[in-house]
Amino acid sequence: MGKLKCFEIILHDNKSVFHPGERVNGQVIVELKGDMKMRSLRIFMRGVAKVHWTESRSTGSRLGSYTEHYNAEVEYFFKRQVLFGGEISDGRDTLTEGRHQLDFSFELPMGGISTSFEGKHGSVRYWLKAEMDKPWSFNHKTKKAFTVISPIDINRSEYQTQVECSVEKTLCCWLCTSGPISITARTDRRGYCPGESIAISAEFDNHSSRTVIPYATLYQTQAFFASGKSRVRRTKFTVLTGLPVAPGTRGSWDSQLLKIPAVSPSIMNCCVMKVDYFVKVALHIPGAYNLRMHLPIVIGTVPYRRAQSYHFMESRYYRETQAQYAMDFLPVPPPYRETITPPPPFDDPPTYAESIGGAVDLCEDDDDDPSCNMGDLTYTPMYTYVYDYRPPPAYSENDPTTSCLSHLENINIDDDDDDDDSDGDL
Repeated sequence: MGKLKCFEIILHDNKSVFHPGERVNGQVIVELKGDMKMRSLRIFMRGVAKVHWTESRSTGSRLGSYTEHYNAEVEYFFKRQVLFGGEISDGRDTLTEGRHQLDFSFELPMGGISTSFEGKHGSVRYWLKAEMDKPWSFNHKTKKAFTVISPIDINRSEYQTQVECSVEKTLCCWLCTSGPISITARTDRRGYCPGESIAISAEFDNHSSRTVIPYATLYQTQAFFASGKSRVRRTKFTVLTGLPVAPGTRGSWDSQLLKIPAVSPSIMNCCVMKVDYFVKVALHIPGAYNLRMHLPIVIGTVPYRRAQSYHFMESRYYRETQAQYAMDFLPVPPPYRETITPPPPFDDPPTYAESIGGAVDLCEDDDDDPSCNMGDLTYTPMYTYVYDYRPPPAYSENDPTTSCLSHLENINIDDDDDDDDSDGDL
């Protein structure tokens, strides 16, 4: 790089996760072995959602087939600041030898931006790019990506209700018909954060002549939209397997825990992509199609807040007194508006974990000579993660429930073969 020894972007306090409305503060570090002339040194902040995939089309002739590209893009913002020099293109300024720290500060929009996401056919990405505009030469550039988390507070009432469903089927073999096989399953709530576990309670009735095996799986569905078409990708995460259920018997689960890894939160406010989650509870039936159901859930960003527990007194009077005290004296949380206000404050700062999807490359097609790009061009999204998760209490019949039957009509991906990472049109 000649005179340029160091060119990088440093965020204040090494912060890497931001929420809508926050300020992104930092410094551009430039270290030179000699004086360097340049027109200006600028820094940009950009947020964009992109979608791209290809499909093969047949021409119906001897020419064979061709590849059709589908693209869509939404730019959330594009901001810039001049840190050294001026906006005049023919200006000549000299940055002297040595180490320079140039401060910058940007403000993220309060609303209308989605959570950072890296998928097979698209991404939601936010980054800073500093650029030295040099006369008669390629510009030097450096990039730094950061994570934006658009809040979804799972403590809201609609995310605290249970999700419940029942399914049944009868096995037929030639002229013989066996008794029915059925599943009734429910989750302890609808909303969760990565690091928490989904508590599944279920009853498996097996009136057939075959031994069946219950299992549950967490799935993510990515849907991408461009040019009036859509593309769907389904990914399997954690799996929970139960004990076999013999013919003519019943099996049950009492709050069996299905762990949620460091996955992206649900994305519901982006017009070019959508990220959903569901739990599949199923029975493996030898020689027949599996019996299964889908329980839709939401992966949020604000962890579940439990009431503080006290162990030195357990009387009913004490518990009721404490509950009334909490209602009378604890401050009422502010009204919550998804994707517009930052998450409510916590006694302890939130913790984050790297996405299980791993690192991605920040190089773009429109970048100049790659040798002029400096710094670490890899990036891994960071998501809210609960490290000290405590399992919920056992299920009570008095808990509120909600049916998921209406949601099942909207899920039309047949996963009887249980393949991972499958793609298809929506």
